[in-house]
Amino acid sequence: MTLLSSATGGASVRRPAPPSPHPAAPSRRKQGGVILAVPALAWYLVFMVGPLVAIFVICALHWPGMLQPVSFAGLGNVRTVLDDPVFWDSVGNTATQLLIALPVMIVGAYMLGYYVAQKPPGHRTLRYLLFVPGLISTPAKAMVFYAVLSPDGLLNGALDKVGLGSLTDAWLASPSTALFCLIILDVWSGIGFTAVLFAARLGSVPDEIGEAAQLDGAGHWRAMWRIHFPVIRDFVGVVTMLQFLWTLFGSAQNVLLLTQGGPGSSSTTLSFLVYQKAFIAADLGYSQTVGVVLFLVGLAGLLTIRRVFRQNY
Repeated sequence: MTLLSSATGGASVRRPAPPSPHPAAPSRRKQGGVILAVPALAWYLVFMVGPLVAIFVICALHWPGMLQPVSFAGLGNVRTVLDDPVFWDSVGNTATQLLIALPVMIVGAYMLGYYVAQKPPGHRTLRYLLFVPGLISTPAKAMVFYAVLSPDGLLNGALDKVGLGSLTDAWLASPSTALFCLIILDVWSGIGFTAVLFAARLGSVPDEIGEAAQLDGAGHWRAMWRIHFPVIRDFVGVVTMLQFLWTLFGSAQNVLLLTQGGPGSSSTTLSFLVYQKAFIAADLGYSQTVGVVLFLVGLAGLLTIRRVFRQNY
């Protein structure tokens, strides 16, 4: 296609029109994007959706061990779980763990992160020190806490030295303190790493916001909660979701290494109960029924956190 344009002296000159984009080009690009996404989609279906479907299938089966015959149980596993007092103990322990560990960790980590983001003297060294617990393996952290909290450990020794021997206790073997020792371990393990994340996000907040708050007479406490917190509210919601999931699903390893769910069921959590019933009691139907409960609790928790922090995604 050509265009006519008038030149000097009234003569017309034919000029070629700009080429129009090929109509098939966008569709080819779209098809190429779909093809590139196929491996990721296949991976997601096999290793994410597949196990999730398997949980709901196994919870309806009577399966006493991996190599044992399988029979259909229907709602029998649900009734067994709901009639088991150990299950209700694990529900209460998990709720206690989340209600204590999550607020303490998020609030403490945010305050630490805000302090580090102000770049006080030695803030670079402080960042490394806060990150150290995240670099220690879970068995090593459990051994450190066992050395501190065992009957002849560092904590009881220190209490004896200062004349408070009456306060000594078998912290990990006492029904009243075992769960709280695990909560302390969760907070210690996660608060430093989370603080570094908050410090990194707060460091990207424009300096003009803090300077304007100082000019208006806002102190650090007000600037921290009334100025900076609303700016990174979405990020706080994301970190809260991650720590919620880690505490909910990852508590089994600390329970296994330190208390084995005891004494009795005083430190048994839902995630440890899934492990215990599957690999110790060899009752896969019961185990995955608790797994379904754990999945529903996690989903409800994520939706609640999303609503509280008004996430827009």
